[in-house]
Amino acid sequence: MCGRYTLTVSLEEMMLRFMIGQTNVPYHRPQYNVAPGQLVLAIINDGEQNRLGELKWGLVPPWADDPKIGSKMLNARAESAADKPAFREAVRRKRCLIPADSFYEWKTRQDGTKQPMRIVMRDRQPFAMAGLYETWVAADGVKLSTCTVLTTSPNELMEPIHNRMPVMLRPEDEPLWLDRTITNPADLQHLFQPFDESLMEAYPVSAAVGSVRNDFAELIEPVEA
Repeated sequence: MCGRYTLTVSLEEMMLRFMIGQTNVPYHRPQYNVAPGQLVLAIINDGEQNRLGELKWGLVPPWADDPKIGSKMLNARAESAADKPAFREAVRRKRCLIPADSFYEWKTRQDGTKQPMRIVMRDRQPFAMAGLYETWVAADGVKLSTCTVLTTSPNELMEPIHNRMPVMLRPEDEPLWLDRTITNPADLQHLFQPFDESLMEAYPVSAAVGSVRNDFAELIEPVEA
């Protein structure tokens, strides 16, 4: 699954890269260890422009009795999301981009221990992970907006590290994913192919990334495996 990532670029860089026309996020600090359950930045299209806002990572379907179910909905398998009750409606009508500039995954060593790896674009530019979002309303009327990250099969870079990877969208495919007029999941299936591994690289990082309490620049520095 995709359970940790980074977003270290500035708000201004994000707005330029993702053609964001409106944001209610006044400030963004570099994040070196984004974790489930946190508020994360996400991009939707309102039919006229891209908008940047915050969603809680861990999707809570509108029909859920308890919002704690979100802790089990961090990821959705792209191949089957359109058929799952928790994600079916979101695939059709509530798609978002989740900006990142790397993600972490843990590679199992020969001795059974795990080495955290940072996976980045070779040019170190930010990218978009395909996400879904929903709004859950409590009995007292309080609204909770949440999201999940879609995953797909690994490319050749990721295969030795993990059996899944996030759906990373090519820049030219991002408008299609956000297009609210597209409601047939079949029209989106081609976006779920593993991202081109020639544009990516992976390197080992400190085990300190394993603690959600840690969020500092040294986490993304390479270490000896």
